[in-house]
Amino acid sequence: MEDEVKKQNLERMEKEGVKFVHLQFTDIHGAIKSVTIPIHKLAESFEKGTWFDGSSIEGFTRICESDMYLKPDPSTAALLPWEPDKRVARYICDVFTPDGSPFEGDPRYILKRALAEAERMGFKYNVGPELEFFLFKPNSSGGTNPIVHDSASYFDFSPRDLADNIRSDIADALEVLGLEVEMSHHEVAPGQQEIDFRYDDALTQADRAISFKHAAKSIAFKHGLFASFMPKPIFGVNGSGMHVHQSLYDIKKHTNAFYDPHDNYKLSKVAKSFIAGQLKYIRQISLVTAPTINSYKRLVPGYEAPVYICWAQINRSALIRIPKCSPGREQAIRAELRCPDPSCNPYLAFAVMLAAGLAGIKEGLLPPDPVEEDVYEFDSVKLHEYNIETLPASLGEAIAEFRRSNLAKEAVGDHFFKVYLAAKEKEYDEYRLQVTEWEIRKYLEST
Repeated sequence: MEDEVKKQNLERMEKEGVKFVHLQFTDIHGAIKSVTIPIHKLAESFEKGTWFDGSSIEGFTRICESDMYLKPDPSTAALLPWEPDKRVARYICDVFTPDGSPFEGDPRYILKRALAEAERMGFKYNVGPELEFFLFKPNSSGGTNPIVHDSASYFDFSPRDLADNIRSDIADALEVLGLEVEMSHHEVAPGQQEIDFRYDDALTQADRAISFKHAAKSIAFKHGLFASFMPKPIFGVNGSGMHVHQSLYDIKKHTNAFYDPHDNYKLSKVAKSFIAGQLKYIRQISLVTAPTINSYKRLVPGYEAPVYICWAQINRSALIRIPKCSPGREQAIRAELRCPDPSCNPYLAFAVMLAAGLAGIKEGLLPPDPVEEDVYEFDSVKLHEYNIETLPASLGEAIAEFRRSNLAKEAVGDHFFKVYLAAKEKEYDEYRLQVTEWEIRKYLEST
């Protein structure tokens, strides 16, 4: 079957007149990396892989063990619609060592390993990420200061929403890349956008999230703008999140394992244990779901930021929300984790989220009672009364939680745990040494 798919791929590339192929993968932070091969090398890449220098990619290998190989996944074949003249194709790749073994530091492999554990337990992990982003205008010198593209707000329509045609172009590009777009709209903040695509298995969705960011940035550039997935680019307005809807599919029963028609919330015991696991371990995995210094400028009380570790149905101030399903669609029940942001590596984020949820099932955990009040209005006394903790308040706090987490270490593996932790510690140290404009204004004359 796999050989037939590869053959069909090669025939399609010839029919489409493709000249070059981008072989894409991600580094530990989720940045897209790529090597380009001429089309006549694609068949060889399918069979033997394409060599690249792994020591040049942060978190991969040392100079003395730098030889690595990319193997394109035939199911990810796509033409890049913003490069019509060159007829360029794109494949997302898995990374291998010279002996043919999957590279344990490859984020895509880490997610595959987590999904294999779910499958051993009888489940398939389905997700629906909602990536928010900003469109900015370059400044007068062509730089990238955050100058918003419009002054519109939530669900505004033209003429206030100047990005309607840009979102349409991005949506068209996504359809060519194989994503089924369900909705696009202007978000809360000026210049902020959202485009949602169809729910599916976590590996497919991680690939799509990478494709989505690539398409948004490429199309925005053609419009003279730049798309940013920075969590909090502008002081005083809502940041960008990547809320993730999740459920487990029961492989044997062919049903949504989260659904129980007899429960008040329509949630099964499996679903409640999954939720309990994520609530228990969320602080330990925040370094992956909210991985940057800037992530914690978004994760502060106010601006609808989900910082309180609790769950609910209607209440959007809770960390995990259970969206109500319309009559006749109760089987679509899911749990929405609201703290991840679009700066994360989606392969890693889904892997640790799944690990936390599965741990809840293995440990037989049950969540506390849901909190349907507006937690944003709680003072410290009421938070203590409800036993509600908060997410880490800084990257440094998230690093400390990650460092002592056995769950995180098992989810990403020893190699990745060490290199990721070292990279984040370096990032935090660089930040702590900076003297910011705010400090100059605040202290230079007053001290």
